[in-house]
Amino acid sequence: MKTTTRVAIIGGGVVGCSVLYHLTKLGWSDVMLIERSELTSGSTWHAAGGFHTLNGDTNMAALQGYTIKLYKELEAITGMSCGLHHVGGVTLAETQERFDMLKAERAKHRFMGLETEIVSPEEIKKIAPVTNIDGIIGGLYDPLDGHLDPSGTTHAYAKAARLGGATIETHCKVIETNQRPDGSWDVVTEKGTIHAEHIVNAGGLWAREVGAMAGIYFPLHPMEHQYIVTDEVPLIKEIVEAGGEHPHVMDPAGESYLRQEGRGLCIGFYEQPCRPWAVDGTPWNFGHELLPDDFDKIEDSIDFAYKRFPALAEAGVKSVIHGPFTFAPDGNPLVGPVPGVRNYWSACAVMAGFSQGGGVGLMLAQWMVDGECERDTAAMDVARYGDWITPGYTRPKVVENYQKRFSISYPNEELPAARPFRTTPMYDIFDEMGAVWGHQYGMEVPNYFAAEGQARFETPSFRRSNAFEATAREVKAVREGIGINEIHNFGKYRITGSGARAWLDRIMAGRVPQQGRLSLTPMLSPKGRLIGDFTISCLSEGEFQLTASYGAQAYHMRWFLQNLDANVSIENVSDQVNGFQIAGPKAAAVLQACTRTDISDMRFLDVRRLTVGMVDCVVQRVSYTGDLGYEIYCDLPSQRALWTTLWSEGQSHGMKPFGMRAMMSLRLDKFFGSWLSEFSPDYTAAETGLDRFISFKKSVEFIGRSAAEAERETGAERKLCAFEVDAEDADVVAYEPIWLDGDVVGFCTSGGYSHFAQKSIALGFVPVERATEGLEVEIEILGKKQRARLITEPLFDADGARMRG
Repeated sequence: MKTTTRVAIIGGGVVGCSVLYHLTKLGWSDVMLIERSELTSGSTWHAAGGFHTLNGDTNMAALQGYTIKLYKELEAITGMSCGLHHVGGVTLAETQERFDMLKAERAKHRFMGLETEIVSPEEIKKIAPVTNIDGIIGGLYDPLDGHLDPSGTTHAYAKAARLGGATIETHCKVIETNQRPDGSWDVVTEKGTIHAEHIVNAGGLWAREVGAMAGIYFPLHPMEHQYIVTDEVPLIKEIVEAGGEHPHVMDPAGESYLRQEGRGLCIGFYEQPCRPWAVDGTPWNFGHELLPDDFDKIEDSIDFAYKRFPALAEAGVKSVIHGPFTFAPDGNPLVGPVPGVRNYWSACAVMAGFSQGGGVGLMLAQWMVDGECERDTAAMDVARYGDWITPGYTRPKVVENYQKRFSISYPNEELPAARPFRTTPMYDIFDEMGAVWGHQYGMEVPNYFAAEGQARFETPSFRRSNAFEATAREVKAVREGIGINEIHNFGKYRITGSGARAWLDRIMAGRVPQQGRLSLTPMLSPKGRLIGDFTISCLSEGEFQLTASYGAQAYHMRWFLQNLDANVSIENVSDQVNGFQIAGPKAAAVLQACTRTDISDMRFLDVRRLTVGMVDCVVQRVSYTGDLGYEIYCDLPSQRALWTTLWSEGQSHGMKPFGMRAMMSLRLDKFFGSWLSEFSPDYTAAETGLDRFISFKKSVEFIGRSAAEAERETGAERKLCAFEVDAEDADVVAYEPIWLDGDVVGFCTSGGYSHFAQKSIALGFVPVERATEGLEVEIEILGKKQRARLITEPLFDADGARMRG
């Protein structure tokens, strides 16, 4: 056995073998995989082997498309068969809401190059004759859907990796992982110790146990899952004898997926009375066993399936496959460098291994070899969960996700499991005021405030919801008087030390402000991609405050620590510092009444330490609403005292609370972008307009400078623009295609309704040469093309007089 390696991958399922192969594909040959038993000994061997591209996140869908196309490449490289069956697949819609979702997904696929299509009930009957179309409105057909041989595919990955120089060590259980002072790892196994520069945890069912060896908690949990293979079905026999194969059918109403298996059918269920497995840990001696059959928990699902697919009732049960596989709380994989631990990488919780395993392997290999991925990996980044997450939170969220595997995913939906979990000192006050709660990064956030007598629940919808009127009231309060909301939705970081300014100059692309001022700046990757959208506040020469998206804390802290200088200290104070934003034409009057310090000379983008009421605060004159406004920060124990002061004084000025729904409407008035919508690693500063905040004059070689300068020289090919949309009862959410002259030329990044201007607004990318005032386009919303016009003048305070005055 090798005793040294550049990368040690722990786990020999399809994901571990994919990572191994992709590392060799990108040029790292000194890599090895360690498996406690045989390859495929976890969830892989009993997987149903289906694959599909449908995914609510466009980057995940693209990676699933890559995975599916990769299998023929593996067969060509290795000469081995993956047992591919590209039979296509159809997802059924039995309600208008489901059909709306499928139309929205089809629209996304247009600019992604995926050839899906909306089909009628009659077409479904022709495509998938086993289906009873009673009650079906329509469906989405995907020609890429299919299934394969799980074992053959995994061994094809393994052989391709070996051909690239990789080593695979089976029957080699890992006992310990111990980090050396230089950041490398000693992987202690039953056969001896392996010294590795990097570890990849691809442990699957045992990922929790492998992570615990390094003191790392991975938020995932195994769930029991059951599927049935039938005896021969007459209809399927006819199709086979005619030289055909029945396509896949996904029936969300019945929480089932169905495909042909020989001359019979295979059908699996995501049943509501589901069960977590191995709650206190996965036994090391588990492997090629199955769980006992449990027809009771899928009894209702089977009854429904017999009605949807009557042919099932004609055949007996040939075999039952009941085994565990792992989920993260949101169902997406956990991939990437583990925050706070050097050279430790995650490739865990890949629930759909044969749809996603290739893409996961590619992204992780790019991350390790090149330092960054070719696309935004936020949906599967292990850093999307912070150190606040616990097994007690993970388990109910995993159960919820399993139960909603085939449920409609609405853009405004707030899932209830494991909530409330994390709250600020304002929770009870806002709750008594009628807050309708959302959550971000585990923290409860008011979405809006329901009027007395109104429902405290936002109806999930692709169209305008029952939050519409409440949001309009809150927007009106801000624009005409004064609104207040909490600023716990900002990630906050304290940067100190003699080298703080120099470090910020290097890690941020924008200008670092002088004392008493703040600046806006993008943070770039080495390839010039946007990895942050920050406010820098200079409190003194050796002390700065950074603010950015609250949900990106672990992501940003990981980057900061990877690039930290010796004479700089950084502290994440997101949950130690909180406060309020006040905004609107009366904001200055309220703040002045709450402090004895004269603020009449406080300019836009000024930062000051003020005592507000009894509380020492940091006050910034800036507001994401685009209005006259202030961000007022204090320590957490003082927050309620600060609230009492601001709220008491604000009542004589008509102060009202406002939530995130109003905030997202207000920012559209000024065409302000949002993190992971307009600003993400999929885009560059020049494409999004953030290049105006890059300081090309500074002499520092900031990260991403050469890439940004190169794009400055050549120019971006696409431009982020704002559009006024002739919408009906549904607004842009994200990724709707933009049509021009009969072709899809761009896509939307976000949108919504401007309650101030009473217009539907969309933000999106179009080719630079077409991005001119008044450009007429069509934006496809829920399958219908709506007229839209490109606009360049903000809807509110176009000259900035109120915001800056």
